[in-house]
Amino acid sequence: MSEATVTVVDPATPSDGAADACELTSHVRLTRVIMLINPLSGSVGPNAAEEALEILSRYACETTVVSLEPASFEAQVQAAFDERPDALFVLAGDGTAGTIASRAGPDGPLVAPLPGGTMNMLPKALYGSSDWKTALKVSLEEGTSHDIAGGEVADGDVRRAFFCAAVFGAPALWAPAREAIRLRRLRLAWLYARRALKRAFTGRLRYILDNQPERRAEALVLIGPMISKAIDEDAGLEAAAMNPADAGEAFRLAAHAVFDDWRLDPSVTTRPAQRVRLRARSRIPAVIDGEPLLLHHEASVRFLPKAFRALAPVPAAAEDSV
Repeated sequence: MSEATVTVVDPATPSDGAADACELTSHVRLTRVIMLINPLSGSVGPNAAEEALEILSRYACETTVVSLEPASFEAQVQAAFDERPDALFVLAGDGTAGTIASRAGPDGPLVAPLPGGTMNMLPKALYGSSDWKTALKVSLEEGTSHDIAGGEVADGDVRRAFFCAAVFGAPALWAPAREAIRLRRLRLAWLYARRALKRAFTGRLRYILDNQPERRAEALVLIGPMISKAIDEDAGLEAAAMNPADAGEAFRLAAHAVFDDWRLDPSVTTRPAQRVRLRARSRIPAVIDGEPLLLHHEASVRFLPKAFRALAPVPAAAEDSV
């Protein structure tokens, strides 16, 4: 597939490793698996390919480990799909994991997005707060197929899928500030924070849920059925409109999120939605499954009842872990 690929065929069968052989899950067939690794992602590390190979060598399945390279990313991912594996393991950031899950779709291979990024929203929803090595072992030994619902954001000609949550509106502007702090770029973090404060509590975001009247909110959060505690799986996305009027109400909302349930705050209203339209006077800040984006001044979202099939244990971790 590429010079960065290491392949092991039936790794648990050699006599010198038989004592360490582990049993694969009985829930699904895993004869052929491919693991895609981005060594530059937040919590992956330069030795991840070798460590993954050592773990995978204990299981009786044909395995390919691929270290993704920026210059050949698309070709490597397409080559992995062309191999038609039973499962694709992805050790990368939130954006890469979401892109590959979206490309797999409901009819593609099982996808196991392991925690290799900064926020790891999708891995946490599926595997809890475990590290990638634990998540890999659990998926191989206890994994089964989960139909994952989600949403798709249409921003002009660009479409982006999400499976956990998407945040739209001024509060999403805090995400770049958080990332700048993580990278210790404090001046940039201050500039982002000033921009976020300037837009705070302006209520500039307007939205329409299905065929309801247009409303206005400080932020609109769309939560997938996989992690929502308040919505049935086939009802659609949980749409939560947040309207804190000032910093005091924002802190109150944060306190509810920490100590009980943010849905209990009087500034929050929730309902299911299958289609959402968004508009604002300027570009719309967003955070889609942990990835900060800046959308055009109009965008739309649709519910995907079966976005892709995940390989994960039962039960999935869901909202508490995210």
